[in-house]
Amino acid sequence: MQNRNKRAGVAARPTRHWLGAAIASALLAAGPAVAQQKISDDVVKIGVLTDMSGAYSDFTGGGAVIAAQMAVEDFARNGQVAGRKIEIVSADHQNKADIGAERARNWFDRDKVDTIVELVTTNVALAVMDVAQQKNRLALVSGSASLAITNERCNANTVHWVYDSYGLASGTAKAVMKEGKKNWYFISADYAAGAAMTKDASQVVTAGGGKVVGVAKHPFPNADFSSFLLSAQASKADVIALANGGQDTITAIKQAAEFGITGSRQSLVPIVLFINDVHALGLKTAQGLTLTEGFYWNRDAKTRAWSRRFFERAKKMPSMAHAGVYSSVLNYLRAVEKTGTDDAAMVMTQLKSADIDDGLFKGRIRADGKFAHDMLLLEVKKPGESTEPWDYYHVRGVIPAADAALPLGESKCKLVAPRAAS
Repeated sequence: MQNRNKRAGVAARPTRHWLGAAIASALLAAGPAVAQQKISDDVVKIGVLTDMSGAYSDFTGGGAVIAAQMAVEDFARNGQVAGRKIEIVSADHQNKADIGAERARNWFDRDKVDTIVELVTTNVALAVMDVAQQKNRLALVSGSASLAITNERCNANTVHWVYDSYGLASGTAKAVMKEGKKNWYFISADYAAGAAMTKDASQVVTAGGGKVVGVAKHPFPNADFSSFLLSAQASKADVIALANGGQDTITAIKQAAEFGITGSRQSLVPIVLFINDVHALGLKTAQGLTLTEGFYWNRDAKTRAWSRRFFERAKKMPSMAHAGVYSSVLNYLRAVEKTGTDDAAMVMTQLKSADIDDGLFKGRIRADGKFAHDMLLLEVKKPGESTEPWDYYHVRGVIPAADAALPLGESKCKLVAPRAAS
C-alpha cells in the first residue's frame, strides 16, 4: 500500500505542478489584456471644451453641455457605464489655442478626463487633438470646420463628428454653381477654418468651370464688414461667399442687406451657417439663403422628439454642433460599455468598427477619423412659409455620405495613405 501511494504520489506531483504552471502561464499571458479591461480611476470623465462666451457660444456653449448631459441620461438612468460613474465637466477655451491646450493637459493629467468633446474653433481643435494624442486620450470634434482635422493633421485619437469644409463645399458651392453662378468673391475669416472653407469651395468653383475673382480676409472677430462688402460688390461677382462663422457671419449678412446686396443679382452664400444664426437674423433677412448642415431638428420624428427635449432645457432648438456632442458622447459611452474599458485605443477601435445609428446621425467612422454621414442641402424659408417657431428650412436635397466626405484615395492622412489610394 505504501509503495503504491508513493508511486501514485510521484505520478500526482508532476500533474499538479503541470496544471499550476499552465494556469500561471495563462494568467501571465492574459494579464495585460485583463489589466486593460477596466475603467481607469473608477470613473469615466468627459470634458466639454467649447466657446462659452464668444462668437460661437450660441450654437455651442452651454447647449453643448446640455447635449452631453442628455447623452449620459439616455445611455443609462443610473449615470453609469461598465459599472462605473460617468462625470461631465466643462470649460471655456475662449477660442484660443493656447488656453484650449492648457485646459486639455490639466484635464488629462490632473483631473483624469478620458475624452474631450465639442472643440469649436479649428485652431483649438488642432491643439487639443495633439495633446490628446500625446496623453493617449480621445478628442471628439463637433463644432470645427477644417478638413485638416482628418486630413494632413489627422491622428489615431481623434474623430471629426459633424461637418467639415469639404462637405460644406460639396453641398452649398455645387448647388449654387448649378444655378449658373460662376464668378465668386470670398470674404474669409483670417484663421484656419476660414482658409479651409475658402480653399475647398474654390476648388469646387474652378472644377465646375467657374472663377474666383477675389478673396478678402478679415480679422476675427470683426464688427464692420463695410469695406469688404463694398469690394465684393464692386467686383461684380455672381457670388459673394462668406467663409466665416457665428457672429461674424450674422454681422456680415445684416450689413450686406444694408448695402442692398441681399436680393440683388449677386448671391450672398454663407459656406457655414447654423440654425441659431438664422434665428438671430430672422427669416426676413435670411430668406432664400442656401446652406449645408449635418443635422436639422425638423427633419423627421426622431430628430423632432430629441430636439424638443433639448429645447425644454436650452430654450432654443439645437444646432448641428449640439446634436454632434450628443451623438459623440452617446456612442463613446456605448463603445466603453462594449469593451469594458476606457482605454483610448480599444474604445477607438470599437468606434471605428461599429455602424452608428442613434436617431440623429447614421453612418460610420472611417480610418482617418471622419464620421461619414449624409449632409443636408437646405434653403431658408420665407417668413410666410414657416409654420411654427424654428421651422426655418426647406430640405432641398440629401448629400450622400460618400459625396460629403473627401475620398480616402485623395487623403493625406497618415492613417489611410497610401493603402486607400491603391
